[in-house]
Amino acid sequence: MTSHLSIGDFSRATHMTVKTLRHYHEIGLLEPADVDPRSGYRRYSAEQISTAQIVRRFRDLGMPLEEIRTVLAASDVPTRNRHLSAHLHRLEEELGRTQRAVAALRDLLSPPASADSPGIELRSVGAVQAAAITATIEVEDISAWFQGALGELFATVASQGLRETGHAGGVYADELFTLHRGEATVFVPCDGPLRPVGRVQPLVVPPAELAVIEHCGPPSEVDRAYGTLAAYVARHALAVQGPMREYYLRGQRHTPDSAQWRTEVCWPVFRTGVTDPA
Repeated sequence: MTSHLSIGDFSRATHMTVKTLRHYHEIGLLEPADVDPRSGYRRYSAEQISTAQIVRRFRDLGMPLEEIRTVLAASDVPTRNRHLSAHLHRLEEELGRTQRAVAALRDLLSPPASADSPGIELRSVGAVQAAAITATIEVEDISAWFQGALGELFATVASQGLRETGHAGGVYADELFTLHRGEATVFVPCDGPLRPVGRVQPLVVPPAELAVIEHCGPPSEVDRAYGTLAAYVARHALAVQGPMREYYLRGQRHTPDSAQWRTEVCWPVFRTGVTDPA
């Protein structure tokens, strides 16, 4: 004879509230072994305790209810393990993001090593020929647009037998920062002449005077480099109007590990001579 537990006893046995058990019944995740047709009382079998404990641990790991239902309904072990592995991978990615955010916050709480921002240099860059893609984009789309544009540029330069003459870069209008929508240009310096193909057009990137700082890590953390650079430029009254630049020394093309990516952030400045403040 099968042993049954009332919903109250099952709640105590599984450490799930009665409200939770009713909800799981309603969505078909954990259905009672028996429901009295007259009173509506739910009764659970002792064998369902282990299933309830599995569900509870999945929820402790943040697994959505729909995914738990898929895992429980899996017809074979490989299918079940595939769903579990996918969720564990997402947890690892979230943990990595959390750890990076905590590390960045700790750095922000630490006093700066020097009040004069070492590691920033003033640089003059000349005009260069490049293959470029320009578009007006929303800030939330910039990551996907950037990677797609950069891949297209590298492929076009290579297919036309041109030689890359410098690091890929980007030029970003003020509106991208102030309005979160504006013009962005990504370019790859090359020895030309470049034939226009699709979105790719030849461009002469103009000369500029720049204050430059290097950011090491993923693009999501580049705001700290921008902040440090802005403070330096403001202290020395060097800022001029003009788009921001970035140069990509090491990126997805070189390694999938974004912690190893290196980006130069460049602020347009007005240099007064060789004795600019350091």
